[in-house]
Amino acid sequence: MGVIKELIKGLRVTGGTMVRTITGKEVVTTEYPKEMREKPQRFHGRHVLNRYPDGMEKCIGCELCAGACPANCIHVRGIDNDPKNPTSPGERFGFIYEINMLRCIFCALCVEACPTEAITMTHLFEMSTTNRQDAIYTKETLLMDESGKVPHMFPDDPLADMSELDSADGWLRATAPAGLAAYEGVQMWQGTPGDADWAPEPSQEERDQRASVEDPDG
Repeated sequence: MGVIKELIKGLRVTGGTMVRTITGKEVVTTEYPKEMREKPQRFHGRHVLNRYPDGMEKCIGCELCAGACPANCIHVRGIDNDPKNPTSPGERFGFIYEINMLRCIFCALCVEACPTEAITMTHLFEMSTTNRQDAIYTKETLLMDESGKVPHMFPDDPLADMSELDSADGWLRATAPAGLAAYEGVQMWQGTPGDADWAPEPSQEERDQRASVEDPDG
């Protein structure tokens, strides 16, 4: 009898949570995909190749992202710009840009290595495929158009929230160059066309003030 009593005592919290979940008083799961989970600001999702506000491509085909990738999932080849009709502001641009998403570990080292801020990461993580070839994202899929919209390999995917492709800015705003406090509040990342916000992350004082307004009893 003592064993049963101790067992009931041990399952009290689990049983109580189960009852509250069944009755709807304490739902602890998200009804995915009916309800999409809100991603954290620093979430590492699908990559995007950015443009400058004037529409020119940021990628200069230097291959530093490929060299920094620990999974060897990035393949880049650059060629010289046409002097009369340049694709990027530099001497070269990324003619071929491919990422094998089956290998990618979403570490964002490619973002840190890029000297022109050409590659960043969005909040989109719904990228399921039925064959390996579809998991290789090419430049046509990664590069945003001149209005700032980012294409998706499967535009009719019911599980993908396409608006998350516009969120290629959160991870960048959460970083500071070299971690120096002197750069706090200073915009270091160059903007792109579209809706992404490239403003610097607010200071700790500003965040504390917002938190006190949103939760005065907190």
